[in-house]
Amino acid sequence: MLYAFLKAIHLLAIVAWIGGMAFTLFCLRPALTVLEPAARVTLMHAVMRRFIGVVTLAAVIAFVTGATMIGLAWSAAARAGLAFNMPLDWYAMVVLFFVMLAVLVHIRVALFPRLAGAVAAARWADGAAALAAIRWEVTLNLVLGIFVVFAVRLGGTA
Repeated sequence: MLYAFLKAIHLLAIVAWIGGMAFTLFCLRPALTVLEPAARVTLMHAVMRRFIGVVTLAAVIAFVTGATMIGLAWSAAARAGLAFNMPLDWYAMVVLFFVMLAVLVHIRVALFPRLAGAVAAARWADGAAALAAIRWEVTLNLVLGIFVVFAVRLGGTA
């Protein structure tokens, strides 16, 4: 029962992370082309500030629930007197989570402050350049996230 609950919470965190990236890239960003650069960059700054918070929370939840599920599986194997051999798709999930986390951290500590500085100084071209860099990294994370979903589903163990 605990494992199923953790898995549901884990999946909801991943849905928030991947779904938010897809919404931002495919719906929000294209819709903003009707705005002038100042309004577009200012709005995206406000959206990204909130989205980074949501994704950070989702990443923490995914890490805690994922680590706990691995721990529960290891504990069950140990109680049964078996060696715990983590499935390959779990390894892929763990490794790609840390790659995606590194990208998120880079966005938060390097790219987002550039965007915030540009908005504060009304340097709209610099803001647009920062948004382009953020968009590239969000696209990378979206591709990695989708790959994780396919890898896990094809592996069939998670």
